[in-house]
Amino acid sequence: MVKSSIDPILSGERMALARLLTEVENDSPAARRTLDELFPHTGKAHLIGVTGAPGTGKSSLVNQIALHYRRADAANPNRVAIVAVDPTSPFTGGAVLGDRVRMRDLSGDPGVFIRSMASRGSLGGLAQATAGMVQVFDAAGFEIILIETVGAGQTEVDIARLAHTTLVVESPGLGDDIQAIKAGILEIADILVINKADLPGVDNAESALRGMLSLARPVENLIHHGQVMSVPETESQEDSQWEPPLLRTIATDGTGVEELLAAIDQHALHLRRTGGWKQRERARLEAELQTLLTETLVEEFRARIPIKHYTALVEKLVQRKLSPNEAVKLLLKGKA
Repeated sequence: MVKSSIDPILSGERMALARLLTEVENDSPAARRTLDELFPHTGKAHLIGVTGAPGTGKSSLVNQIALHYRRADAANPNRVAIVAVDPTSPFTGGAVLGDRVRMRDLSGDPGVFIRSMASRGSLGGLAQATAGMVQVFDAAGFEIILIETVGAGQTEVDIARLAHTTLVVESPGLGDDIQAIKAGILEIADILVINKADLPGVDNAESALRGMLSLARPVENLIHHGQVMSVPETESQEDSQWEPPLLRTIATDGTGVEELLAAIDQHALHLRRTGGWKQRERARLEAELQTLLTETLVEEFRARIPIKHYTALVEKLVQRKLSPNEAVKLLLKGKA
């Protein structure tokens, strides 16, 4: 029997995984071909996004979540992959790797794979290659994939396009209650977590968040991850609507993490019961298709434009002789 080139990935060989993840991050042609081959083997993992403002303890919480998933079923423990999108080093362009420092408890566990990657200036806290990395882990048989974002505040909403379940992590004592209740970040939360719950001000933070949640309830349509979803006719609105729970955790000692995992599992069951899982998968794949289509069309379009014409057009923009809209029209008409 001829061995396929993707067999080492499907069997979870760590060296092969590491090499492919590097290729995916660099967006090499070989990586694109391999992702095409792996795609039919994906769609089984539970994708969990973890986002929130810097300083809320996201990395420490991800560490605890992974540990608890590994210990939850000793006979058949979940395999856990972690994609930690780090800030970009200004010197090398690579990941700063700060997340791995906080995840030393997971080192040496063959059932856990941690991959840090640089954001490379990507808006929304997620680098372009994150979806590809998640696909690799999914095909390799990791049941739980945790995606931790950089932590840049309101721009973190891109995580919602990728994850089935999104955790928004806040903490008391950040100096501004409004920071914790920005609408842009609350709208994507499936589960709200107040980490560092042993710090002063936790009651005030919880009260503020509960107040904002009560004001953000949709009336007729469900808004999941920025997508308006109608309530299925077979169920009442009350049964179909997910009420984001608000939980307290202390990541340094694991307090509240078991309750958090129970909420995550309950959310996954809710999505499957109401059809939300398929809806989110469809929305995620459609968003990925649109992104790739845009990138490909722009690349092909740019390749057909002589560089001197494009440069001359940019110069006209700088001199305010053309507006950007007028420049685009000229390019599309081939009159640049």
